Amino acid sequence: MFKKPIYLAIFSILLLLFVTACSNQGQESTGESNDSVKKQLTLLFSFGSTTLDPHQDWMGVRAGIAETLVKLDEGLSIQPWLAESWEQVDEKTWSFKIREGVTFHDGTPVDGEAVKASFERLVENNEAMASTLKIESIEAKEQEVTFVTQEVYPAFLSELVHTNAAVIKADAENIAERPIATGPFQVADFTPESEAVLEKYPDYWDGEAKIDEVIVKFNEDGNVRALALQSGEADIAYHLPSESLEPIEADEQLRVESVPSLRTHFLLYQQKNPVLQDVNVRKALDLMIDREVVVNDIMNGHATAANGPFNADFAFADGAQASEYDPAQAEELLKKAGYEKNAEGTLMKDGKALTLTLATYQGRPELPLMAQYFQSEAAKLGISVEIVTAENIDSFLWEQPDNWDIVTYSNLTAPRGDGGYFLNVAYLPEGSLNPGSINIGELNDVTKKLNGTADADERISLQKQAVQIIQEEVPQSFMVHPHIIVGVNERVTNWSPGSEEYYLITNKMDVTQ
Repeated sequence: MFKKPIYLAIFSILLLLFVTACSNQGQESTGESNDSVKKQLTLLFSFGSTTLDPHQDWMGVRAGIAETLVKLDEGLSIQPWLAESWEQVDEKTWSFKIREGVTFHDGTPVDGEAVKASFERLVENNEAMASTLKIESIEAKEQEVTFVTQEVYPAFLSELVHTNAAVIKADAENIAERPIATGPFQVADFTPESEAVLEKYPDYWDGEAKIDEVIVKFNEDGNVRALALQSGEADIAYHLPSESLEPIEADEQLRVESVPSLRTHFLLYQQKNPVLQDVNVRKALDLMIDREVVVNDIMNGHATAANGPFNADFAFADGAQASEYDPAQAEELLKKAGYEKNAEGTLMKDGKALTLTLATYQGRPELPLMAQYFQSEAAKLGISVEIVTAENIDSFLWEQPDNWDIVTYSNLTAPRGDGGYFLNVAYLPEGSLNPGSINIGELNDVTKKLNGTADADERISLQKQAVQIIQEEVPQSFMVHPHIIVGVNERVTNWSPGSEEYYLITNKMDVTQ
């Protein structure tokens, strides 16, 4: 018994020594970690990128890897970026002065020749951008680069805002995974359609980034993105479902940014389908949509009803109200198109039921809900709608045109504050956003006239004419102009989402530890 106090004393001394050692070790470790702690931010985006080649994918500019000659400010006005100034020499000639002191991520200076080489690669590798930019020739001398367009093209400057017009080192290897460009961040690692790991470029021309490492992750499931934000896995989560916002708004550590966008959600009709070549059918389908239901029940108020491709705030948009929900008139138009209901209530013509395949995708979580709503409304009129979900919607639409009749689609319709972009890419037969093979002669003529018109008032007038033709021909059914819904952790500072959705990662944004 007499040994117990000794044992207790020895044990107490050993325990004290152990705790002291651990404490000292913890202090040393803490000191080391404070010196080496990196500021890290994780952004969760809806659409996976299969490549980081800025000439093929938007994420190069969005993630702060690459930059364009000019950019948009918050008011959607064009501002200098890699080009410090520019001049329209004549109707077809544009000259840009490249900033001094800009380098690629490998330290190579950016001069006129580098910009020329980048644009030559762009037009060679991206047919859609070649068609959009209409470049005839490029000349470079020291810090100047001069473009000559194939025709009078007033919209050339605004088209240089396009993320695919980014300047990259054209002769770099493995551009798909490790592009060498000029942005505040450079690629450390990339897993296609999964994540991109970026580290700051210390010699960035506009000031070293405040954040050391950015991880951009991709997940098409909106609910997963919302949960990742709530759990702390993501600091910024884009395109959240409106029905997921309540717990986020209730969390003091999180906030919701709901920004009116330049985007339009719509149904695109496949013009190769003989059924949909009948304008009465297209008008009938348009009248089946109750836009207020879409705004309030699907978008939970985070949208405005659409009456055309462009947000009503634009001067070139049509001021008319969105189409009224009128299933009775829709039924009359279908009768005019030759459809009658059989005993089972199915619409028939020439012995064939009116059956349509509607494609959708999960990247924007509200679109599948719109597809289901449309399917329900169609069934009331005796139309059978089969819904198919595509992982990569653009590849599906272009590569399998015979496997869809309608698609829930979403595009930025005036991303540079001018409707000319969308009129060209979505309606001209060769347009890069025209998988539905729209080809309306009168509209093509107006668009081509617009492309040669520089006067601002005349451009507005021509764009209004184009909108009126679109409303009459109904190649699409415009549903809503959605808001961009972004969840943000309060640790993120000096950042807010822009309506253009171009500049997600910047050198100015910061995080608190």
